[in-house]
Amino acid sequence: MSSPRFGHVLTAMVTPFTAQGEVDLDVASEVARFLVENGSDGLIVAGSTGEGPALSDDEKFELFSHVAQVVTVPVFAGSTFANTQQSVALTKRLTGTSVAGVLATTPAYSRPNQLGIKGHLGAIAEATDLPVMLYDIPSRTGRKIAGETTIALAREHSNVVALKDASADLETARHVKQTLGDGFDLYSGDDGLLLPFLAEGAVGIVSVASHWAGPEFQQLIAAFEAGDLALAQSIADRLVASCTFEGSEMYPNPMPSKAMMRAQGIAVGQCRLPHAPSDAALDAQAVALLAEVRSARG
Repeated sequence: MSSPRFGHVLTAMVTPFTAQGEVDLDVASEVARFLVENGSDGLIVAGSTGEGPALSDDEKFELFSHVAQVVTVPVFAGSTFANTQQSVALTKRLTGTSVAGVLATTPAYSRPNQLGIKGHLGAIAEATDLPVMLYDIPSRTGRKIAGETTIALAREHSNVVALKDASADLETARHVKQTLGDGFDLYSGDDGLLLPFLAEGAVGIVSVASHWAGPEFQQLIAAFEAGDLALAQSIADRLVASCTFEGSEMYPNPMPSKAMMRAQGIAVGQCRLPHAPSDAALDAQAVALLAEVRSARG
């Protein structure tokens, strides 16, 4: 396994809201510091877990800038979504901030072909000198970034240096990593597939469940690096309940993560529409799972 430039465990951080539905920067500071103290080597701000589609560009920019100032770990800005011009404009605003990189997501809804995807992501890369992490999540965007598209982007843009792969396509991930080598960092974007992705050359994970299980993800990666596959598998088995909890049809991500942060004593508030508010059942599940995770730690 190559040494990751941004760390092994990056958390896709939730965005806290006040009771009035406004972004709560004070609580965002609390969340960011908590995550760093509990296993996160870096943070992704205003991604899908951070309800990026429900934030205005000004809210996103204020959130990126603020979080990057209160922690010393790399902070990636979810400054992109479906509109290429809007993504480029917001990404350009990052110049002069403490943000460490850009999370460039496949454009959603439009369902472009690979040439369009390459043009969209390439325009974002050209808009900044910051490192760019591509984000492939076809379950949300309706399109997968083809392996050859990823390879071409990395070869044509020196700042395209990483991929968060949430496509569950291990074969393509292997091809991309083998082709681009140690200069390109592959991250699992699926908590439940961390161990298989490590076997394909991933350097770590961009995680949701690390909101409450960051130490376990760190321990799994350390065990894998040490060649203790039995221990790595044992930790992965312990993480199954957390991976299942983090998203479902009834309680899609980030509803469970916010419930879990509340269970840990941090007032992140509810989600914004189109996500519904939490309910007592989800909050109870969060409390019960947190007790199980803590008990397993001894």
